[in-house]
This record gives sequence, structure tokens and C-alpha cells, in this order.
Amino acid sequence: MISTRGRYAIRVMLDLAENDSGAFIPLKDVAARQNISKKYLEIIVKDMVAGGLLTGASGKGGGYKLCRKPEDYTIGEILELMEGSIASVSCLASGAVPCPRAGSCETLPLWSEYDKLTRDFFYSRRLSDLIRKEST
Repeated sequence: MISTRGRYAIRVMLDLAENDSGAFIPLKDVAARQNISKKYLEIIVKDMVAGGLLTGASGKGGGYKLCRKPEDYTIGEILELMEGSIASVSCLASGAVPCPRAGSCETLPLWSEYDKLTRDFFYSRRLSDLIRKEST
């Protein structure tokens, strides 16, 4: 299950992309538009800055902005930064200790296929795919 951290991180990134003017965007503005607690967002964006998804500046004119263009972010990378592994079972997580039952596990192909579908889905979607297009 994707937690609120993962879901809110995507909403923050999307909000910053949709409201990009080149300047830093105050977190209070993002929190108000997204109806999310500013205190909770402070925790989330700290990890996003540390993970290289956002850049931040404090003080007057401070706030947050994307480090890259929206089309250069995948939803998968955002989720994995915030959630850790998105693998369905621990033996398929990146860096997992090899399972001694892997050679005889009858369910491993099922989990492997499911994980491939999930990973392919999230890594084929870009932040730019979610940006609301203005009606013309």
C-alpha cells in the first residue's frame, strides 16, 4: 500500500510543477492548495530535498522548487524515495538477501510478474503526465 508520504510527495511535486514561475514557492502556499498540514509537508519535503527531487531556500523569497523539468521525473522514483522499495514481497526488494527457497518457490513467478507490472507502470509515468492541461 502506498502511504500518505508517497501520495503527498507526488501532490507536492505536481503542485510545484503546475505553479512554477521560476521562483521558490512557499510551502504554506502548497499546503493551502493541497489541503495538507504544513507541518507534515515539512517532514516530507526535507526527505525530498535530501533525495535530490527538490531544492529549497529559507528566508524571504524562500520555499521549494523542482530540481529538474517535470518530464525528467518518474512517479516510480518519487515513490521509491518516499516509500523505500515498492516490491510486493521482501525477497524481490532491491538489495534483499537471496532467499534460500527462490529455486523451489512456486509463488515467486507470480510475485515477480506482479512487481514487473507495478514497476513498469510507475516508472513509465512522468510527473509531466499528471499536469493539468488548461482547456483551450
